[in-house]
Amino acid sequence: MPSKIKMNENNPQERIKNFNEVNLGYTKEQAIQEAKRCIQCKKPLCVEGCPVEINIPGFIKAIAEDRMEEAVRILKDKNSLPAVCGRVCPQEEQCEKKCILGKKGNAISIGHLERYTADWEKKNIGLSGPSNNKTAKKQKVAIVGSGPAGLTCAGDLAKMGFDVTIYESLHKPGGVLRYGIPEFRLPNHILDFELDNLQKMGVNIMKNILIGRTKSIDDLFEEGYSSIFIGVGAGLPKFMNIPGENLNNIYSANEFLVRVNLMNGYKFPEYDTPMPIGKKVAVIGGGNTAMDAARSALRLGAEEVTLVYRRSRTEMPARIEEVHHAEEEGIKFMFLTAPVKYSGDEKGFVKEMECIKMELGEPDDSGRRRPQVISNSNFTMQVDLVVVAIGLSPNPLVPSLTKGLQTNKWGELVIDDSFMTTIPGIFAGGDIVGGETVIQAMGMGKRAARAMEKYLHNLVPAK
Repeated sequence: MPSKIKMNENNPQERIKNFNEVNLGYTKEQAIQEAKRCIQCKKPLCVEGCPVEINIPGFIKAIAEDRMEEAVRILKDKNSLPAVCGRVCPQEEQCEKKCILGKKGNAISIGHLERYTADWEKKNIGLSGPSNNKTAKKQKVAIVGSGPAGLTCAGDLAKMGFDVTIYESLHKPGGVLRYGIPEFRLPNHILDFELDNLQKMGVNIMKNILIGRTKSIDDLFEEGYSSIFIGVGAGLPKFMNIPGENLNNIYSANEFLVRVNLMNGYKFPEYDTPMPIGKKVAVIGGGNTAMDAARSALRLGAEEVTLVYRRSRTEMPARIEEVHHAEEEGIKFMFLTAPVKYSGDEKGFVKEMECIKMELGEPDDSGRRRPQVISNSNFTMQVDLVVVAIGLSPNPLVPSLTKGLQTNKWGELVIDDSFMTTIPGIFAGGDIVGGETVIQAMGMGKRAARAMEKYLHNLVPAK
């Protein structure tokens, strides 16, 4: 069986000095060689593992035969953001996990081939516009939030012929794709290309409009929108509520990464967003966001970055690739450890973190073994900047300001099997309803778009 083709990467000692992309992508020869490893299964289980339903064997076969325009067409028939997915989606837990070759050896590098196809389009075709042209419908549809769920829903509805407008509260669209993922994983010019493609398809993007404040949901209906999709994400940071957590230089990962990514803080003073640079940085958490924060802190000039996680390496939710890259770059890992207290200096800045050691007990609801405190195992470590990356809660603004829009005990919007909320005509997807990853949010946006088309079809046509 031919060996899996490894993607080229920037050298760890060089890449920690900048925010340039770490993975360099396949060459044409590498992509064709990897694509030819695909055995073209009669029942491709990889497709079952793809939340956005891509014809994976189809686009890979086109690559193997050097029919790149066909590969682009097949890929974009189902996925409006392939350059994004090829970079940040956890294929190893989705499509590649189901690949037949992976049962006995190495699965096809589906994500790398998706990235290659999308990058080939950007270089050789440019903006491609809609993949089909159905008769335009008269209904207007509003998308609230421009993260992965909203963008996917908008793209699919535009392909169906609806008049789609996205409302974004910030000055640049992209949601978590722009403010949550660093340049070295997802460059802004790649995201901008995908957004330009959506706009060429006819999607309108309105920025600096905070739905709930600038306009209400009722205002949108009064302006003639027949249906609304809410994809405002999870923008409410979680903290541990331990002593000293309000000291200066203790950040939520959300604020830290927004400063770095959306506001170009990593280019200060070229841009007007000053960034705190700690010599000894601690990042609390074990997910992809924690990896992004730790690796960003290193690039900003930290002398030492330690990732503190209360479980073991086995339970870490971060992608294997991200953990590997972090280790290559010199990030230190402190497993089975949790902070219990912060101490500050006379000016109110954090200077010390008290931690306690943990051990693993029985599995909890997530299936991972629950961490338990080891008595009298406390110790302290010197820190001058802490980033807390233990998750986010759903954005509460729209639900709290929209009468009849129900949420569950976690603050997530209540939806039915068709992604419709408790208000007829309003649908939702992504983190606001409990999504966990970019690709899961995109899958929700895709299924919601189909449900919205069915709902709109059953409405009395607008005069």
